[in-house]
Amino acid sequence: MAVERTLSIIKPDAVANNFIGEIYSRFEANDLRIVAAKMALLNKTQAEAFYAVHKERPFYSMLIEFMISGPVMITVLEGEDAIAKYRTLMGATMPEFAAPGTIRYDLAREGKANENAVHGSDAPETAAEEIKFFFKPEEICYRTR
Repeated sequence: MAVERTLSIIKPDAVANNFIGEIYSRFEANDLRIVAAKMALLNKTQAEAFYAVHKERPFYSMLIEFMISGPVMITVLEGEDAIAKYRTLMGATMPEFAAPGTIRYDLAREGKANENAVHGSDAPETAAEEIKFFFKPEEICYRTR
């Protein structure tokens, strides 16, 4: 397995519920190292650009409104097979279909597809673009110890 990087966004619902530390602990317990992090309050233009892939979907406008409703925690994770590992850790998009022990099962609001606590990249190419969207190369710290 190769060392990969992936993007995580702790969404406004999880930030508002003070789950940042809980989620970060889960990253570290699953051998995902944090190599960059920042809190941000996305504006509408940023949210629309980031989620442009969903523009034609019926939930798009609700997703945008939700993502600008409060601060988010944006993190770059690094580790062996990081993308697949993080996606398993997140759980299914809909919290009610997520496996017990996943972030979305434990920390998201059932019945609220957008309020599912976290976002994660779905492929290496997506991860690279999403990381570039939020972070300059010099903002990513290489873990040497």
